[in-house]
Amino acid sequence: MTELTRYWPPFGLTLTTPRLVLRPIRDEEIPAAVEAALSGIHEPGRSPFSRPWAEAPAEELGPNMAQWYWRCRGTMSPQEWTLLLGIWHEGEFIGCQDIEARDFATLKTVSTGSWLRQSVHGRGLGKEMRAAVALYAFEWLGAEVAESEAAAWNQQSLGVSRSLGYQLNGVTLASWGGQRQEAQKVRLTPEAFHRPGWQLKVAGHDATAKYLGIGA
Repeated sequence: MTELTRYWPPFGLTLTTPRLVLRPIRDEEIPAAVEAALSGIHEPGRSPFSRPWAEAPAEELGPNMAQWYWRCRGTMSPQEWTLLLGIWHEGEFIGCQDIEARDFATLKTVSTGSWLRQSVHGRGLGKEMRAAVALYAFEWLGAEVAESEAAAWNQQSLGVSRSLGYQLNGVTLASWGGQRQEAQKVRLTPEAFHRPGWQLKVAGHDATAKYLGIGA
């Protein structure tokens, strides 16, 4: 049987940190992702996401997540791409870390977002997975800037950003969860990045980069 990586090379990408494995979510792993989301990501009514997707009814959340994963795969091109990386800790699916870009060949800029099930909050895993994609972006993809944002009240997310060297990059008004809120933008460069004291292990990069039109 032909391996799926022949048709969609990012399936072969794996990032490994001391405690985590990050790799694209396959169809058979979507139920685990849905289960992790259903277990709880944030306090009820306090969504850290601009679109409160995790508050959808249980019968809608699974189909919504599956469609999102399929859409990101199906629309991926060198001009615009989103890598949705599942997060595994001790063999358990615990969340998702995404990295995306538009016109990367020209802008050399990526943006990131993530979520973790509440049961693993407070262990430094969010910082570890964000550090992993920052390392991958700068040292493997050749990015010059990594951007992110969070609701201004979300000090947990902004604290992770500060600890990694992100700099504040302006505040905008946004419809955040259907309400007008301030969104704090942050920006990281290779020079400002507070690199972790561990090495990122990467497998499957060359085929993924070629598929994304990077380094061609």
